[in-house]
Amino acid sequence: MPLARPSLSARVVAFALALAVFGLDQWSKLYFNGHYQYGEVRPVIDGFFNFTLLYNPGAAFSFLADAGGWQKYLFAALAFAVSGWLAWNIARGRFSPLMNWAGGLIIGGAIGNVVDRLIHGHVIDFIQLYCRDWYYPAFNLADTAICIGALLMVIDSFRQPADGRRQE
Repeated sequence: MPLARPSLSARVVAFALALAVFGLDQWSKLYFNGHYQYGEVRPVIDGFFNFTLLYNPGAAFSFLADAGGWQKYLFAALAFAVSGWLAWNIARGRFSPLMNWAGGLIIGGAIGNVVDRLIHGHVIDFIQLYCRDWYYPAFNLADTAICIGALLMVIDSFRQPADGRRQE
């Protein structure tokens, strides 16, 4: 049985989602970078959640943060490659509707962080979660969108039959 292609409007929605994530991410980073001093912490929910301004020259959890600068080009190339692959597959109608949403979230988040790397040389982070003396590494809206997109991809993978055909 041939697979039904997602409608053009479903694919446009995925790209609109990517654009919305990118825009909201960049706006939030401009706000925090302009209204906070580096390292400043403002409690939002005492004992759990702060806003702070931190810079991450590396990747997740500051991976390769001390590598000397070349890593920003590696991470930019990876983000462009993954985003390009996702965009190509969304445009060609090769993904399920859930996978289109996942792709839109990941594209918007990845490009948002690439813009930071290329303009500032680091990613701007401002969300800090903690419990007592334990602190989760600071992150931003782009990171959140990428993680949600990855989770949706995992969920979508469980919905696929063993022969690889999408369920509609």
